[in-house]
Amino acid sequence: MDGLKLFGGVEGGATHSNLVICDETGKVVSRSKGLGTNHWILGIEECAKRIIQMVHTAKDEADIPRDRPLDSLGLTLSGCEQDSSNADLARRVKELDENSAKAIYVATDTAGSLFTGAPNGGMVLIAGTGSNALLRTPDGQQFGCGGWGYLLGDEGSAYWIAHRAIKIVLDETDGFRPAPHSITKVWETIRTYFKAETRPDLFPHAYKHFEKPFFAGLTAELSILADEGDALSQHIFADAGAALALHVVALASRSQNGTRPFENGLRIVCVGSVWKSWHALAPGALSVLAARRLNIELELVRLRVSSAMGAAWLAAKHVNFSLPRDDSAFCEVFYTYRPDNGRVKDIDGYGCGCSEFWS
Repeated sequence: MDGLKLFGGVEGGATHSNLVICDETGKVVSRSKGLGTNHWILGIEECAKRIIQMVHTAKDEADIPRDRPLDSLGLTLSGCEQDSSNADLARRVKELDENSAKAIYVATDTAGSLFTGAPNGGMVLIAGTGSNALLRTPDGQQFGCGGWGYLLGDEGSAYWIAHRAIKIVLDETDGFRPAPHSITKVWETIRTYFKAETRPDLFPHAYKHFEKPFFAGLTAELSILADEGDALSQHIFADAGAALALHVVALASRSQNGTRPFENGLRIVCVGSVWKSWHALAPGALSVLAARRLNIELELVRLRVSSAMGAAWLAAKHVNFSLPRDDSAFCEVFYTYRPDNGRVKDIDGYGCGCSEFWS
């Protein structure tokens, strides 16, 4: 690797992070994993330390001397929407390790995913522990929707699904609002997951000992219930699909306003574990797209590689270097929406109960 340029990229979420180092041909020469890197949760200092630890691990794995700085390092992290705090983070990383990289570029996690799957423009829609969406037009304009965190947003995310399931159970039991379907299996799953005998046993998990990633983890168990045919779980996932589709609707109209609109359709890079349940999300999502008369073809893709690759690509671009990429190796299409195929109210038995909330 002597003489080759080296570019690093970090994909950072609230739960875990991934780093890659690429050479100037686009080949990955090293990888490393780390804990969550959302500086709003951790603070700038701890976030910077975790990034440096991943850089050191990756350099050691590839026999890159720690005192050899990367040509640039891209940090696309959850919570990095604010320019001033992004600058603080970049500065602190350099202060803690001046040899980490010659240049550091910081952006939100949506940017890393977008430039991994749609570098020439498109949309990224994250539905993991939290949710967020970003649109970048071919002429470089950027628009966002969501990303406001669990107190102000996160609609359609794993946290939102878990919270919604618990609230439906509480409301039904209190007689406050009837549940749309039997709560028996969902309540049993909630009790088992949180090791709760009674409803008040949920208080520590929601307040004193609240951990968003753990709380959101309930969604993985609910996805199993949905696959097994539980009507309430299917209803909740359909609502989540509707919420995610509203992100698309909010941003898709912007895609036609640029000087170079998406005339051949819009690619949506779908990131996060919630998308593994697309079959359960689809009834709600397609109902909303049809109801809002979205008149543009959508290509939904999953990434085959970590969005740290997009962060590395951005890092290279930041220092005016064009890093090669292979689109077919980076992502795969899992659904194509056309205005004439989206008018679906019930797919393979999944009833969509989302109209009460989203249509």
